[in-house]
Formats: sequence, C-alpha cells, structure tokens
Amino acid sequence: MKLASTLRAACLAIAALAGLSTTAQADSGFVTLTIYKAGWIIGGSGGSGVLNFRGRTYALSTGGLDYGLVFGGSKTVLRGRVSNINRPSDVAGVYGAAGAGLAVGSGARAIVLTNQKGAVLELTGTQVGLMANADLSGLAITMR
Repeated sequence: MKLASTLRAACLAIAALAGLSTTAQADSGFVTLTIYKAGWIIGGSGGSGVLNFRGRTYALSTGGLDYGLVFGGSKTVLRGRVSNINRPSDVAGVYGAAGAGLAVGSGARAIVLTNQKGAVLELTGTQVGLMANADLSGLAITMR
C-alpha cells in the first residue's frame, strides 16, 4: 500500500516537472521613450515611444504626475530593455518611483522601474533642460 502511494507521488512529481519545462518563459524587448516634463510643485509629463518585441514595433504613449519639489522643464530620451514580458501589452501599466535629481543643460539619466504586471524597465539616456526635483512620480505607459 505504501509503495503504491509513493509511486503515485513520484509520477505526479515527474508530470509536474514535465509541465514546468513546457511552460512559456517570459521574454524581453527594447524600449525607446521621449518624455517631456514640466512643473512647479506639481508637475506633469507626457511623451511617446516604441517597443521592439519579437521582430515587431509597437507605438507607446506616456504620461504622468509628479508631486513634491518640482521646478522647471526638461526633455528626456531613454533607451533600454524591458524584461519579464510575455506579450507586448505587458509593458502597459503604471510605474512608480521616488527620486531626486538636478539637470541644468544636459545630463545622463538611468532608471529601473517595475509595473503591476511584473514588467521591468531598465533605461538609460539623456535629459536636457532645467529641472530640479525631489518627488514622488508616476509614469503610465499605454499601447497606441
């Protein structure tokens, strides 16, 4: 009797492992975003971009709000990788961040963000303009 239940448990474990090996793995793609930001105490941002995923290109829109010490205006161009996605729509969502920065003229920018679906953006780029911030911000990305 004990041998039968042990054999049954072993068979179930092998079947579960076989199922795991055929499960679709998350993939990655490349994102380019151009974001314009302006504000005084409360700021806003908006822009557009593209996602390159599995040989296709998808248009993106961005928008967001900042609250805290926000002053000035800037243009930021970010490029990088998005990981942990199974389909292009996984990039869409709300990304939150808390941070501080200062841009006078042009400067480098790097950021890592995660949305509610688990998509991870690892972006670097340049920021041009006059912008001082110590704020909580949110960035929403939608598919166009």
